[in-house]
Amino acid sequence: MAAALLETGFDALGLPDYLLTKVKKLGYAQPTPIQQQAIPIGLEGHDLIGIAQTGTGKTLAFSVPMIANLYEHQQGLVLVPTRELAVQVSDSLRQMGVRTAVVIGGAPMHTQVRDLAKYPKVIVATPGRLIDHMLNEQLDLFKVGVVVLDEADRMLDMGFETAIRQILDATLDSRQTMLFSATMPDAIQDIARNYMSNPKRIEVARQGTVAEKVDHLVIVVHKDEKPEVLRELAYEHDTSILVFTRTRHGARKLAESLRKDGHQSAELHSDRTLNQRMAALYGFKRGEVRILVATDIAARGIDVQGIGLVLNYDVPENPEDYVHRIGRTARAGASGLAITLVSPEQHRDVRDIEKLIQTEIPVSERSTKTLPSADRAKPAGKGGFKGRKKPFRRPQ
Repeated sequence: MAAALLETGFDALGLPDYLLTKVKKLGYAQPTPIQQQAIPIGLEGHDLIGIAQTGTGKTLAFSVPMIANLYEHQQGLVLVPTRELAVQVSDSLRQMGVRTAVVIGGAPMHTQVRDLAKYPKVIVATPGRLIDHMLNEQLDLFKVGVVVLDEADRMLDMGFETAIRQILDATLDSRQTMLFSATMPDAIQDIARNYMSNPKRIEVARQGTVAEKVDHLVIVVHKDEKPEVLRELAYEHDTSILVFTRTRHGARKLAESLRKDGHQSAELHSDRTLNQRMAALYGFKRGEVRILVATDIAARGIDVQGIGLVLNYDVPENPEDYVHRIGRTARAGASGLAITLVSPEQHRDVRDIEKLIQTEIPVSERSTKTLPSADRAKPAGKGGFKGRKKPFRRPQ
């Protein structure tokens, strides 16, 4: 009993010895909250619903139970919403000694057919491309014993609900299913009811929770002032910067403008080929690219350490996207800054963000405009605006 009480960290989670050794060799010391709760449940073979925001360590939380629970001739399947996340999950599994096949759009089908023929232990896929292989009879899933749905709400947002149901129908009825999502819309609850067996539910943070060490800031400017503000912020902040735009054209234009100003910049959006997107992402991870300009394709699941500033060049279309975007900074206990450029008419968008994250976002002194305050008599939570005009500060 005394010995058991001395167990801490991953030693206390019941990992098989070979997995515990691998985890420690990879440098993991203390489990994150989602790992601490999910791994023991998953190791026991239970179906699992994990509610957690992006950047909380979900990949290891499902990888360890999946590896431990697969029988010799079984395969694991991880479904993710984006190509970048698929590559990232595959890389993580390979670091643990697991042979994988990545099945994603934008990559040659014949290469994927070859990789699948080698019978990988885990298939990491986006739903659309996996369905393509199934329809072409290049893949069957009757030996899939563990299925993971990662970023499930994002997959549904992208229109993959039918594909997910078809894929689950093609797997073993006796499979273990682990579902991870930042939110639980009705469609996901319906999938859970129909495709999971008495799932255990864990929730490590309410919807809208952001990292404690993120500082939020709003700069109020007119649209035509944004390029100058971006230029100044790029020079002022000597750190890795992730810039979010709403459109592919906007991302392309900003990245080109930053390069003309002498910054190492790349763009990440759906108009880029898979090779171009992965080159931009890996360049950003390695520090060869200091500023990455992206659409919301990069807001979930992209694990890049050391991002000091997330800049919302365009206000996100919905408050939840704000949480996912700024989840790229202040990771693993580090501090970070999230700046959003808004125009006066977007005051309601910012108020909605404040309501979700239950935090008042300060208005920067460098703002050139003010935000109206007539409709803020009863701000939600701790939200609300100061609404005062402050001078725009230009760098010395």
